[in-house]
Amino acid sequence: MTTLAFVNLPVADLGRSTTFFEALGYRFNPQFTDEKAGCLIISDTIYAMLMTRPFFGQMFERPVADAHETTSILVCLMVEDRSDVDRLCTTAFASGGRRYKDPQDHGFMYQWGFEDPDGHIWEIGWMDPSNVMPEGDPA
Repeated sequence: MTTLAFVNLPVADLGRSTTFFEALGYRFNPQFTDEKAGCLIISDTIYAMLMTRPFFGQMFERPVADAHETTSILVCLMVEDRSDVDRLCTTAFASGGRRYKDPQDHGFMYQWGFEDPDGHIWEIGWMDPSNVMPEGDPA
């Protein structure tokens, strides 16, 4: 069974967010994109719905958090290569993202991240596949 993941994030300016993520090399699914929301394609099974704050707020009976003021989510994406970590993060910084920490090199794992223009934290990581146990393999 394939599981799809949709992360829903409020954004202040959908056009700015679209431009930011396109600069990182991502595309949007036009079938689920309009003036209120954009469907960011991260992979074949991972998507982020970037929703204008008013549209996002219609779904809940509580205030929408300002990610510049509070942290409620950390989106972690694992990529194929260490160089992909650096490429995505440096492109994010050059495209309006903010550095929130320095790269962390653990030898078998490398991670870095950025804060998008709306304050959401995106952690980008790489892990040496030889250090990952096969599914169901006891430690």
